[in-house]
Amino acid sequence: MQADDVAKATRQMQVRWLAAAGAILGLTGVATGAFGAHAAKAWMAAERISVFETATRYQVLHALALFASAWVLQSWPGRLAWVAGLCFVAGTVLFCGSLYLLALLDLPRLGAITPFGGLGFLAGWTLLVVALLRS
Repeated sequence: MQADDVAKATRQMQVRWLAAAGAILGLTGVATGAFGAHAAKAWMAAERISVFETATRYQVLHALALFASAWVLQSWPGRLAWVAGLCFVAGTVLFCGSLYLLALLDLPRLGAITPFGGLGFLAGWTLLVVALLRS
């Protein structure tokens, strides 16, 4: 294989990974949303339900952002779209994960992790803009 072929194969793997991660986050976002709307309302306080709903909303939104990252990477190959997607995944784990745990376990200390996830989201969107402008 030549270097160009290796680069194309790597890019295709990255595109598939970003799209698959988006699909998984979308799937689990819908599932957690259903859980929050039905099962959790029976025992979770209203303010904790609100936190849970925020996590679900951001998770599903950033699942779509992963598809956007995959599309940008496929359309205009470059490292920035890949890194943007990684930032969206990290942001989702940190932001949404900490909010889910905060809502489920009622441990306010977990809220200290949430801003790091928000920074991951901001970095991802910034990188995606730069990737598009450089294309």
